[in-house]
Amino acid sequence: MIQDIHPGLLLLDRMDDWAEPDVLHSFALDELLCRQTGIDGVPVLHLWRHPSGFVMGPRDSRLPEAALASKELERLGLSVAVRNSGGAAVPLDPGVVNISLILPLQGSASVRFNDDFQLMYELIAAALDGFGARVDKGEISGAYCPGDYDLSIDGLKFCGIAQRRLSRSYIIQAFVNAGGSGAERGRLVRQFYDTAAGSSGTDLSYPLVEAGTMASLEELVDGLWPDPARMFAEAAADAAFGSGRGHAVFPAVRMPASSAIRELAHSLRGRYPIGRRP
Repeated sequence: MIQDIHPGLLLLDRMDDWAEPDVLHSFALDELLCRQTGIDGVPVLHLWRHPSGFVMGPRDSRLPEAALASKELERLGLSVAVRNSGGAAVPLDPGVVNISLILPLQGSASVRFNDDFQLMYELIAAALDGFGARVDKGEISGAYCPGDYDLSIDGLKFCGIAQRRLSRSYIIQAFVNAGGSGAERGRLVRQFYDTAAGSSGTDLSYPLVEAGTMASLEELVDGLWPDPARMFAEAAADAAFGSGRGHAVFPAVRMPASSAIRELAHSLRGRYPIGRRP
């Protein structure tokens, strides 16, 4: 159990909720949950997946041919959008487990920016400790969505972390490549940047993705079989709540209305358009 997670944590498990095709739906839900946590102080661990999505960071969305690259992804059947939590481009599919840790801010005593990332690192490392895996942190050159808190095993990145802060609460979000091929996802992100950068690619600042720097836990860790995404999600919940202690399940009465989530997702899509702005 990770001792630093706020008491009263609730588990919202949406690992098998495929009802919403819009990749922004879960980000909008996170935002609404975060607002509620800012009011009542109740923390939430939200586990979710998306069947076929691609989210980019705000800087990615301003690349010269970002709109064209987005249309190419949509032709492949992906739901494409810009996320509001920073970071860079990330593909989502059933093998990717998304962890959103939604916590209240506690005035001047609230944690520092890097402490948030450290907390998520400790949660994921604890989840994988039972499988005998050692998780390292530090930027992996050539990986997509690069950052100081890239999480890796044997030099291959499987997880990235981003953050979203409101005035009284915040979200730490992690994508975890649990199943499938990390290299295939890397090639998809490289394809996006190759198109989005246009003819002036070498003059722009964006991640220079090398597919071989990415992997999934299925490729890196023994024992995550036959369902690596579900097994990792359960291990993450056990790490957050304590194995064998049971999970405080998110009550349905706290769930925002579907109409409110869709309305906010629509608003976020307008607030973060894809393509250069004047």
